Parts: sequence; C-alpha cells; structure tokens
Amino acid sequence: DVGRGCLSRQSPLNPPSLTPPPIWIDKIQRMSFFSPPTRIGHGYDLHRLEPIAPKGAGRPFILGGIRFDHDRGPVGHSDGDALLHAITDALLGALGREDIGQLFPDTDPAFDGADSRRFLTRAVEIVREAGYRIGNLDATVILEQPRLGSRKMEIRTHLAEILGVGVDDVNLKGKSHEK
Repeated sequence: DVGRGCLSRQSPLNPPSLTPPPIWIDKIQRMSFFSPPTRIGHGYDLHRLEPIAPKGAGRPFILGGIRFDHDRGPVGHSDGDALLHAITDALLGALGREDIGQLFPDTDPAFDGADSRRFLTRAVEIVREAGYRIGNLDATVILEQPRLGSRKMEIRTHLAEILGVGVDDVNLKGKSHEK
C-alpha cells in the first residue's frame, strides 16, 4: 500500500488517505511523551494602599518590579508588589505547588521588606525544574492611582526579562473602577 498515509496521485478511485504514515505517528507519540502538557495558572493579589511611612504604614509603591513616585504605597510584609505576587502564584498554581504565602511566609522575618523579584525568580526556577517553560503572560492590574499607561512598556520589558520570554509574550492591562 504505497500511497497510504502519504501524498500520492489523487483520482476518484484513489482518494488521499487521512491517516498519517507510521513514521509520523511514531514521532507524534514520542513528542507527546517527552513534552509536558500545557498548564495554565491564575494568580491574584491585593494590597491596601496607605500613605508612605512615616505618615502611614505604606511602603514605596512598586509594581511589576518598577518603582513609582506616589504618595501612597502597599501595606505588606515584603515590598508589596501585587503584580509580581500574582504572577508568582499563577506560576506555582499552574504546577499545583504551594502558593506564595506558603513558600515565603509573612511570619518569616527574612522576607520583611523583601524584593518580590526574589519570589518570582524562584517560581520561574521551579517551573523550569519541573520541565516546563513559560509561553506567555497576560496580566490585568486594577488600580485607581497611579495610572500605568506611560509605564506599561517598562513593566512588560522587566517582566519579560524575569520570566525569560520576549516582550511580545507579555501583556499588561491597567483597569480602574472609573471613580
């Protein structure tokens, strides 16, 4: 059966076969055996914003690893970067692993004021150690102030660097409650 599963001259009496040739079937089976399945994670984080110390309990405002000049900042144990925390949880969640609070507990003084890039970098390492790679990121930040528009590309570039993907593989949307 020479024409089976490969291109051959077609005629009404010799329709093309829809079955791939055996060598392709073997290759497809090996690829699916060695390639881990696609996994998708979802992360969410929220920090209350208060005046920055010494006027309040807020830390300097950092989002996506980028510092913003703002009179309010997140209240949190680490630097309070809600975007990096959410992405960290998404990566860990995609693998069914512990969440950021279990991996980096806020009861541990070692993480007081910690740079959240440390958490995300470790999550990326865990993803790679598990045999996966990050394909893309699509994140939404809900925030009244400061506005993200003018800093979006800077944040996307920074996130791409940490995640080890291209900037075109990172999307960031800023939303507000339109108050």
